[in-house]
Amino acid sequence: MRITLAMRLPIHSLIVFVVIITYSSLAFFPRPATAAFLPSESLMDLGNPEIDRHASLQKIQSVLESKVVAQRLSDFGLTKEEIQSRLGQMSDRQLHEVATQLDALQPGGDALGTIVVLLVIAILVVVLLQLTGHKIIITK
Repeated sequence: MRITLAMRLPIHSLIVFVVIITYSSLAFFPRPATAAFLPSESLMDLGNPEIDRHASLQKIQSVLESKVVAQRLSDFGLTKEEIQSRLGQMSDRQLHEVATQLDALQPGGDALGTIVVLLVIAILVVVLLQLTGHKIIITK
């Protein structure tokens, strides 16, 4: 009787072996990257052809009313009047760009992303320990 590799290895080890080979092949043969230049004006035109100055100003004002932001701006030596005059000098496109960037800010950082990554790593460690037959025993 002839014994093949699949017969000698338990199914868990075979699955791990296939996954390692698959991901190794992806690492050794990456997909070529492509890029192109695109002017920022065309990006602004694609997103929203009509820019609402009033809505952008309201969004910026709501962020400026925050105590942390107001304190930080005063630390830089800017008064409320100077900030208002600078906002008045900005074009509609600039105001819209600032308001859009404010949407992307996350005051506390990306805590959710960090938690998800840590959970995925913990699950992978547990799965790998189970596949290799190791056990974790926690005692008091």
